[in-house]
Amino acid sequence: MLFISSFFDKNYKTPHFFKQKQLSRRTLLKSAAGMGAISAIPSFSLNAKQQESLVQLTKADPWLTLDATLKQLLPKSATGPSAEDINALAYLHQVMTVQPTEQDEKDFILKGVGWLNGYANSEKNKAFIELTFNEKEQLLKGISQSRAGENWLNTLLDYILQAMLAPPSYGGNSKGIGWQWLEHKAGFPLPEKGQRYFELPPRANIIKLTRLNYQENK
Repeated sequence: MLFISSFFDKNYKTPHFFKQKQLSRRTLLKSAAGMGAISAIPSFSLNAKQQESLVQLTKADPWLTLDATLKQLLPKSATGPSAEDINALAYLHQVMTVQPTEQDEKDFILKGVGWLNGYANSEKNKAFIELTFNEKEQLLKGISQSRAGENWLNTLLDYILQAMLAPPSYGGNSKGIGWQWLEHKAGFPLPEKGQRYFELPPRANIIKLTRLNYQENK
C-alpha cells in the first residue's frame, strides 16, 4: 500500500485483503455457529487477568480510539446489544494478536486510528475520544465519504458482526448474547480454547491421518 496521510489521500488504493473479504474466515465462523440448543452455550467469558489487560489497553491508543469507534458504530440501545455488550473490542484484540490475520489488514486498522484522530484534530481541535456522541457521528459520516474511510469503517463493522455471531471462545458474544438477541440456536458442541479454527491442524493432515488409521485397521 502506498504511504497515505489521511482518509482523503488520493493515493489510496483499496488493499487486497479488503477485496478478498476474507471469505474463508467468515465461512468457518458461520459453520462453527451451526444449529443446536441455546441451553448448551458455555458460560465462556474473559478471566480477571484478561479483563484487566483490556482495561489497561483502552487507556491509550490505538485501543482507546478503536474502543470508542466500535461503541459509536454499535452504541447502547434499548433494542439490542451494544459493541460493549458483545465484547467487540475483546474480539478485535484477539483478531489482531492471536488469530492468523494478514499483516496488511492489521496495519490498515491501526493506520486508520491515526487518520481518524488527525481528521478529528483538523475539524474539532480534539482527539476522537474527546468528542461528544454527535460530533463522533459527524466525523464518521465524514470519513465514510472517502474510499479509505468507507473501507476502514466496513472492516470494523465486519468484526462487530463477527463478535456478535462467533462462539464466545473467540472473545466476543459473551454468554451467547448475540445469538439470544437474534433468536439463533447455537451449534453443539461449541469450540473451546484449543479447538478454534485457527488452532486446528491443516485439513490435509486430518485427511492423511484418517487414511493411515484406515489402512492400519484393514
